[in-house]
Amino acid sequence: MNAAQGYPAFPAQRRSTRGQSWWARAWVQALEDTSLDNEQLKRGRRYANSGHVGTITISPGRVGATVYSPDDTYEVTVRVDELTEAEWAQFLDQVAARAGHIAALLDGEMPQDLVEAAESAGVALLPGIGDLDPSCTCDAWELPCQHAAGLEYQVAWLLDSDPFVLLHLRGRSRDVLLDQLVARSTSAEGQAEVEDEPVVKVQTTPGELPALPPVPRKVMLDELAVSGIEPPLPLAPSVLPMLVLDASRRARALLIALLNGTPEPEPLNEWQDAVRLAADFPELLAPLAAATGRPVELGIGVQAWQYGGFAGLDVLEHSWAPTPVDLARAGADLLAEETENVVVTGNRLTVHPDTQLRLDHHGNWHPYRLLDHTWTPAAAASPDPLIALTTDA
Repeated sequence: MNAAQGYPAFPAQRRSTRGQSWWARAWVQALEDTSLDNEQLKRGRRYANSGHVGTITISPGRVGATVYSPDDTYEVTVRVDELTEAEWAQFLDQVAARAGHIAALLDGEMPQDLVEAAESAGVALLPGIGDLDPSCTCDAWELPCQHAAGLEYQVAWLLDSDPFVLLHLRGRSRDVLLDQLVARSTSAEGQAEVEDEPVVKVQTTPGELPALPPVPRKVMLDELAVSGIEPPLPLAPSVLPMLVLDASRRARALLIALLNGTPEPEPLNEWQDAVRLAADFPELLAPLAAATGRPVELGIGVQAWQYGGFAGLDVLEHSWAPTPVDLARAGADLLAEETENVVVTGNRLTVHPDTQLRLDHHGNWHPYRLLDHTWTPAAAASPDPLIALTTDA
């Protein structure tokens, strides 16, 4: 069996997304050569470093992960063509031809001469332009979108540490490959092949729970069937489908959090929920502004939510006192070295008279600009203060 292999989510960090090994760099090159939108790649690099990509699952021909953004949760898949049986036979011949190849693979190296020899035999291990086929449940039309790009950059990190990840994607897990290579080396004719991993029988007990079903895909507004229900006054009929859609998406996000062991969506008070609804459904901005009686604050709150979700709204409305260790961990020292006259007030760093960064409780910096004497959210948050400082909306 070439079973799926899960890899723990990478924590938030500052790390190059270019790849350190030559084969990881080749993966990144295929990703970037295929993309038609550099902005999506730029945002993807931020996702890779933000800790918002969940557990990565590698299986033959497929990479999958859940990506968490401030406003929703997305399911991302990247597909790669598997090698045929004939191509695997050619590849195994190349590996078995030199004992050093097996040792190098086990030592975490992908010998360049092995890849070149395989390519000469018609077996392409590394992807090229158009070989990575991403998909995402977000609404973006770009391929890859920022969520898929974030996942693909993290796959390069996996490839850096283990070249068998690439071979698994092409159709053979580490155990299967090693079994096949051992069979070839011990066979008198050198032709024995191990067709598959031994099947492990799992003993079940009465009353054992079945496997969890897959998470339902995200529903769109035009797919809802809301009929026969009249909304209470003064709600307009068009509002009810939006509320139903919102409830379904919140339930889906909660289900994903429970299944993956990730933090559940933050509980919201009435004002925070009004901001969230206005950010998710612009049609509700006017009635919510009238209902809350705070139109200006609601507009600024919507900007904060769109840029940073609950954390963005929290740093808009509240300040807190991080320790020097918190600030150092979040890169404030680096910012001070690069920028003169930084004024620190709790979690707020005023860099210029009209520019400010605000640190949230997750280690992300939210850029602000002073507009008409009001500090206003200016762009998406970043774990790197220098990136947040130079990012435009």
